[in-house]
Amino acid sequence: MDPFLDLILLLRPKATLWGGLEGAGRWGVSFSKRDDLLFCWLEKGECYLTRPSADPVLMRKGDFALIRTVTAFTLTSDLAAVSLESDALVAATHRSMLRVGAHGSPDVFLHGGRFVFDTANEDLLSGLLPEFVHIPADDMSSVRIRTLLKMNKVESSRRGPGSEFVIGRLVELILVEILRNNAHRGEGGDSGILAGLADPVTKRALSAMHANVAAVWTVSTLADHCGVSRSAFAAKFRRVIGTGPMEYLLRWRIALAKDQLRAGTESVGEIAFAVGFQSSSAFSTAFSRVAGMSPKAYGERMGGNAAKSRYTRSERSRAL
Repeated sequence: MDPFLDLILLLRPKATLWGGLEGAGRWGVSFSKRDDLLFCWLEKGECYLTRPSADPVLMRKGDFALIRTVTAFTLTSDLAAVSLESDALVAATHRSMLRVGAHGSPDVFLHGGRFVFDTANEDLLSGLLPEFVHIPADDMSSVRIRTLLKMNKVESSRRGPGSEFVIGRLVELILVEILRNNAHRGEGGDSGILAGLADPVTKRALSAMHANVAAVWTVSTLADHCGVSRSAFAAKFRRVIGTGPMEYLLRWRIALAKDQLRAGTESVGEIAFAVGFQSSSAFSTAFSRVAGMSPKAYGERMGGNAAKSRYTRSERSRAL
């Protein structure tokens, strides 16, 4: 299995357009920290995108950017311009298309949108996806991304047979294209799954865990699989991925379990064994520690039936 594709499929991304921005003369618009994933592309003009503790990025016509809003960011005509708060502008104008700066014809026109993810595993974004991706207009990926966005917009406005399927696949392709481009350019961030897939040792370990999540993996067996010593493997995995191999494996197993619990087609015991736990009680303990509630409670909360009467009496007494 491809760990990168596994992540995209489990997140079930959807894209929504939040509007855009028209700017003339000197202007600036700040966006608050929201812990979501925004994207924008510049149809006309130039502007700067600034983030705390990062160098300003000059956005030119046709450029595309993906911003994970773990911090605030600003779009501005120049680095000395005074910025207005985006929420206040929307509240004052009741428009999603923001008009800022001087009167007259705008010299900057920017489109914006937001990726929305399956809430069951949205926490996978933290530490696994990059905080910022900038794709210049002359990069072939930028052309493909804009084409896919246009196709998505047309399909969303003219729905027909199979539209939900088409829209879903288009959004997945858009996100894959953005992140794949970032990884190929060696800008996957300091740590995370993209950085891990760019490293031959951690890539082999990630691929093995994703291909057989139920296997009895240990740090030693993974190190042997990658052809390096246990200590060297553990240190490299933590440095590149940002977490230890067993922590990563546990997090991935729980993410898969959440998805299956929500579907409600398998019992807690079946799910436990499917994702690599040797008993329902061990699974319940680990799941509760990570998710903050038991598998049964999670299944009921998410509308699934997996944690209901399909427990045996002994399983129920051990798991709760």
